[in-house]
Amino acid sequence: MYIAFEGVIGVGKTTLARLLQSSFQADLLLEIFEENPFLSDFYSDRKRYAFQTQIFFLLSRYHQQRKGVRDSLANNPWLISDYTFQKDRLFAEVNLDGDELEMYFRVHEALAEKITPPDLIVYLRADTDVLMQRIAQRDRPYERQMEVGYIDTLNNTYEHHFGNRSEKNILVINTNELNYVRDSQDLEYVEQRIRQAMKLAPFQESLPIDL
Repeated sequence: MYIAFEGVIGVGKTTLARLLQSSFQADLLLEIFEENPFLSDFYSDRKRYAFQTQIFFLLSRYHQQRKGVRDSLANNPWLISDYTFQKDRLFAEVNLDGDELEMYFRVHEALAEKITPPDLIVYLRADTDVLMQRIAQRDRPYERQMEVGYIDTLNNTYEHHFGNRSEKNILVINTNELNYVRDSQDLEYVEQRIRQAMKLAPFQESLPIDL
């Protein structure tokens, strides 16, 4: 089974993927983003470097997912990832427009046909002010110039794409009040929600519902 976490920058996808790896005895596929040579320039001048940044991410994620997902599932029935291939398209919708966006869509569509989709997407939701606090706390150098307006736009884009959908393979979890690292009950809550969504034992039949 292939589980992928999704959500806006700073919501805690990678942390949660690492923490749950042992519970599911899963392989782990983590997004590689620090190798993008345009990333720091993008955050200082998004308009100028958006297309280069998006194309680099698209091709990088395509190569990582096409090989990584296939190889992992061939050796282990369980795989957890901290991103989906859909992610890059959402960022492109925010960062690109006109001919650049149209070109991006064409390339993305061609590549997406060769990507294995997750069995379950866990969309981690958080308010924009919470995301900004978490981004500040982890203090990555290239994120220090990140604007609240940009994160809010991303948040609205994610909400539109994941938050209002009713597909059985999308689980929405509100993380505003959760701290998986410090509170084992919060981590247990998320694991139980995933097990419940996938009908995996052991899970509780009834859990609090996110609003």
